[in-house]
Amino acid sequence: MDRVSDIDFAALCAGRKFQPSPLAWEDQVLYFLLLDRFSDDKEQGYRGNDGEPVTGGHTLPYNPAVDNENAVTTPDNAAVWRDAGGKWCGGNLQGLTGKIGYLKRMGVTALWLSPIFKQVSFQPTYHGYGIQDFLSVDPHFGSVADLGEMVQTAHANGIYVILDIILNHAGNVFTYAVENGEPPWRGGTYPVAGFNNAQGAASLPFQDYEQNPMPVGRDDAVWPGEFQNPACFTQKGRIRSWDYDPEFREGDFFDLKDINHGYGTDSSYSPSPALLNLCEIYKYWIAAADIDGYRIDTVKHMDIGATRFFVSAIKEFAQTIGKENFLLAGEITGGRERAFDTLEETGLDAALGIDDVQLKLEGLMKGENNPEEYFNLFRNSLLVRKDSHVWFKNKVVTMINDHDQVCKGEHKARFCAAGDGSKLALGALALNAMTLGIPCIYYGTEQRFDGRGDWDGADRYIRETMFGGLFGAFRSKERHFFDESGDLYRELADILKLREEKLVLRRGRQYLREISGDGVNFDLPRIMGGRMLSLVAWSRILDKTEMVLAVNTDPDNAHKAWVLVDAGLHPAGSSLKCVYSTQHGDEGALVLTVQRKGAAGDIAAVELDVPAAGFVVLE
Repeated sequence: MDRVSDIDFAALCAGRKFQPSPLAWEDQVLYFLLLDRFSDDKEQGYRGNDGEPVTGGHTLPYNPAVDNENAVTTPDNAAVWRDAGGKWCGGNLQGLTGKIGYLKRMGVTALWLSPIFKQVSFQPTYHGYGIQDFLSVDPHFGSVADLGEMVQTAHANGIYVILDIILNHAGNVFTYAVENGEPPWRGGTYPVAGFNNAQGAASLPFQDYEQNPMPVGRDDAVWPGEFQNPACFTQKGRIRSWDYDPEFREGDFFDLKDINHGYGTDSSYSPSPALLNLCEIYKYWIAAADIDGYRIDTVKHMDIGATRFFVSAIKEFAQTIGKENFLLAGEITGGRERAFDTLEETGLDAALGIDDVQLKLEGLMKGENNPEEYFNLFRNSLLVRKDSHVWFKNKVVTMINDHDQVCKGEHKARFCAAGDGSKLALGALALNAMTLGIPCIYYGTEQRFDGRGDWDGADRYIRETMFGGLFGAFRSKERHFFDESGDLYRELADILKLREEKLVLRRGRQYLREISGDGVNFDLPRIMGGRMLSLVAWSRILDKTEMVLAVNTDPDNAHKAWVLVDAGLHPAGSSLKCVYSTQHGDEGALVLTVQRKGAAGDIAAVELDVPAAGFVVLE
């Protein structure tokens, strides 16, 4: 399609039964992947969607004893590996379709997919955030038909599909008529040399599609045709100050060109033609591919009124085709207060990219933060003026790794990059899955990817390929990582299965529990001697059911402690059963509840023994 006006919604929707939305998104477990880095459909020796071994393809499974750092054996080889990480690597939709079984058996129930839209042809924007054609799938990834087949396969396996989309900007589709072509934001507009052609030269007139005397190919300028109108772009140069308003709303995100959404107050916003067309475009993708939700990129950089308008338009359309709970999650950097206010003002369902959530979760498991610093993030008494648990239950997507690590500045690295991260990875994933929020696993975390490179802050090192190629994880090449026999994958699958079975683990209230070494003096675990090596316990309570969970932040030694539980739910002589432990021989054992009089009334406690870097659940 050349124009948004070519979309025929009646034909797209006629006679179709669309996948209904889930009842509650906090019930789901998300898995986020960069499509270019996930699978190229050339692997062998993994389990297919039917669970049977796949013998086709040519890429063999990774063997750490032989293949670790096999791509960086010489300085020249290391340079090739690093260079490959900044280019297209070859992941595609067909490869992802063939790995749906891998995700299902892990316990994933919703797939968050990086942008699949056509990118500018003269830059290696493999990540998908440099869109040149909003109505086409990038040929590196496949076709619209390939997208539809992937979504159908996911749905058939009980997995919802969430697309990453961009409203704030297009790719590098034009060049300014100034030195270097990338002027800084100063509040005013800059002259433009022209739309960029397929080779990146500003050779095309910067004027409306219908007035352009030159033929414009589908690799040239920007598509659909309505966006070949200068009024679609703010034309104010790139952002330098990321916290100065209006610069961060009006400026270009690096060389990505900022889209003009309109003007006005939040409640009486006047949408621009560009914003109206974006609404139609993203309605199209819902209908064309039966998409279940959107993750919206760079929400901080948009007018509140523009986001609010888009949310309303998409929600209304989704309801007309039976998607009553279509997910709209926004990337909202700048802290929890900004995220909370943005959700309240725009109607977005959930936020992600909140810096302190990821840092506090990682810091807790590594013993670098006191546990209450993480658990208090879920209380929000200052934000909603209630000492309760009302917001984060279903309003934030939580994760320990992601694709750009904004929260770590120039020190980007995955959880397993250094220290005891590899040993503690299961505990971190358990915390993520079993505490409040919508949990999300970043691809490769289940295989202990470490994201190590030159430690120069480059995003590429935390974007390794699962399928090998020239830029495999662990500085390797030509080896894939779809291993379901590894301990982390298997234990995570068991934990996520338990989460699916127990409503209280998805919907229950949450309480960080005090612990005691002698059963008499209780307190919250805290850092001592520079690092907290301790059992950390919490409860999830739903109605009259309490489940008690604990991780051990000590990577080398088991820890035992008494843990407070709800005295009203556990009378003296009652017991809880161990339903999961990383020391599986303990599963099924009963743990007696001890009750006694305390200064504040009756208290009840159970004695827990958690293996080194382990995780335990009682019911």
